[in-house]
Amino acid sequence: DRLRFLDLFRQELDLPAASHLSEIAQAVTGPQRIPAERELLLRLPECFEVFRGLREEDRRRIRSLVLTLTEGMQNDLRIFPGENEGRLVALATRADLDRYTYYAAGCVGEFWTDMVMALCPALRDWDAVAMRRRGLRLGQGLQMTNVLRDLAQDFRIGRCYLPRQDLAALGLIPEDLLDPAAIQRLRPLLQDLLAHTLVHYAEGWAYILAIPPAEIRLRLACAWPLLIGLRTLDRVQQARDLLDPRVTVKISRPAIYGILVRSAALAWSNGGLDRYYRMVRSRVGKALTPAN
Repeated sequence: DRLRFLDLFRQELDLPAASHLSEIAQAVTGPQRIPAERELLLRLPECFEVFRGLREEDRRRIRSLVLTLTEGMQNDLRIFPGENEGRLVALATRADLDRYTYYAAGCVGEFWTDMVMALCPALRDWDAVAMRRRGLRLGQGLQMTNVLRDLAQDFRIGRCYLPRQDLAALGLIPEDLLDPAAIQRLRPLLQDLLAHTLVHYAEGWAYILAIPPAEIRLRLACAWPLLIGLRTLDRVQQARDLLDPRVTVKISRPAIYGILVRSAALAWSNGGLDRYYRMVRSRVGKALTPAN
């Protein structure tokens, strides 16, 4: 049913007026863990009304993004079991993980780049191909952070984003990871994926420094998620109980406020902001050797 409703949702993007939106909303809301998500689903007709009132070029960009995001959702529904089926399924290869992070967030980085280049005169001379690629990598880095932070919770709903091929190289199968004690055997793969995520972030940081300091709000809108993500990676690397579903890996609210305040004070300077980034990044396991 979810696949059918996703297909109907995708069709709505090309219809002149709402057709299946109320049916979709009523069918998929159910008992939502997050009330705001239920509210959003119930107000899909209003969302599409706003969408249809946008300029044609903006509708085109949004349509492309939504089709990509929902294609990723369709892939997930085909690969992974239902949340209550009691099975754990892993992605097959590292390429599948890379594809997942693209559909979940990398495509958003591409969309964001297209939008800011169209709407911000200071960015219209950007190299669109290079900057879209960097925006994609920033999105993938953020999603990889989510993957590594939420491993234990995802395992309990049947999803293992750690590639089966990489697990097998360590003598592990996905079900082994339901035991929190497996963290030591898993550590080499985690270190490798942490290093790979840092490479994504390095590309994302080049993206941020390419935003002129005068565009300070845009610069901070991109820098804050990345800097918070780096601090989260530090917590992930240090966590001895990463596979325990009772444990939530996150940074403290004061730490977040510290990042916001300090980066805002430095955002006008490429040198100052870059030094701060390198300081935060250095905390993520000084022994890590970034992967390519």
